[in-house]
Amino acid sequence: MGKDIIKVIVGQRRVGKSYFLSQIQDELLARTPSLHTISINKELYEFDQIKDYHDLISFVQRHEKNSASIALFIDEIQEIADFEKALRHFQAKGHYDIYISGSNAHLLSGELATFLGGRYVEIQMYSLSFPEFLQFHKLSATKETLQQYITFGGLPYLINLDLKESVVYDYLKSIHSSILLKDIVARHQIRNVSFLENLVKYLANNVGNLISAKKISDYLKSQRLSISPSIVLNYLEYLRAAFFTHNVKRLDIVGKKLFEIGEKIYFQDIGLKHAIVPYRPAMIGQVLENLVHNHLKYLDYTVHIGHLYDKEIDFIATRAEEKIYIQVAYLLADDATVQREFGSLLAIKDNYRKIVVSFDEWSSGTYEGVEHYSILDFLTSESFIPNRVSQR
Repeated sequence: MGKDIIKVIVGQRRVGKSYFLSQIQDELLARTPSLHTISINKELYEFDQIKDYHDLISFVQRHEKNSASIALFIDEIQEIADFEKALRHFQAKGHYDIYISGSNAHLLSGELATFLGGRYVEIQMYSLSFPEFLQFHKLSATKETLQQYITFGGLPYLINLDLKESVVYDYLKSIHSSILLKDIVARHQIRNVSFLENLVKYLANNVGNLISAKKISDYLKSQRLSISPSIVLNYLEYLRAAFFTHNVKRLDIVGKKLFEIGEKIYFQDIGLKHAIVPYRPAMIGQVLENLVHNHLKYLDYTVHIGHLYDKEIDFIATRAEEKIYIQVAYLLADDATVQREFGSLLAIKDNYRKIVVSFDEWSSGTYEGVEHYSILDFLTSESFIPNRVSQR
């Protein structure tokens, strides 16, 4: 804050980027009440006339009042054509403290990233983690509140709604439509909207399964829809770039190489997934994987799917010098299940941390050095929380 570096906040629509910008502005004014601020939110009609970088520069110049120092806030900046030229202009002036937000992962791709190398910081926002969900709604960590989180997800605005399916899912469906139409269909000029919707439903039904563009294309052919693998790949990338999904690649544990074919796709907000395909108890396995994956991302881990000879390790999570192997199971109901889930991790011959996470109501400690966490304990355990999260 207050430094000559562009602050870029990115994330899915409705995760709280606008509110975060407002909090930053309040903090700056609390420190320096005389500071001149200019705020632009491209989702509001009053800023509809700002179409491109010419309009943006003109608007700011009309409102800067010859101030020696200006804090500039631009929300959903990707709606302004060639905005990077305006940012370059403002930064060259030297008296702007710049904060921007956007709902596209490629916000700083290409020319802007090259020009601003080392002169911007990107902060990704996610929907609420389970501990944040509890804090927002003033709830305690129980299996009942975990079920609420599983059912409705973590979009912050839910605090203003009754947590009832008839109410929440109407809201979530409107967010789902907004992301698809504004951030994908309009941005990429997609004509085959029905295919995009069918693809999203396919992904929602196949969370935790290895997929590929060819596999999806072959499935669509079986449904008498002819879509080439290259188009499928494009659409998958559009969904990822809109922060709607996470695409997780496979990593060979022995050879340390990434596989080019086959990945798993998880939804950035579990509630939005259930707004597409209603939650059923039979889905609990894929829901658990999605929850564990999202919590690891929230904790700033880089996540891969592990491949070890003929075995699959659900997640390899790395952060700096730290590495964790994680296996996700529904219930450890019998010895055969315990041997299978723990055995896959015991086959990894290194000394990094190894964990099994399950839907059991309690954690059973360790088994031959492999830790066991219930999903409730895993999501609330402070042993995973780095300093940066406790300071958020």
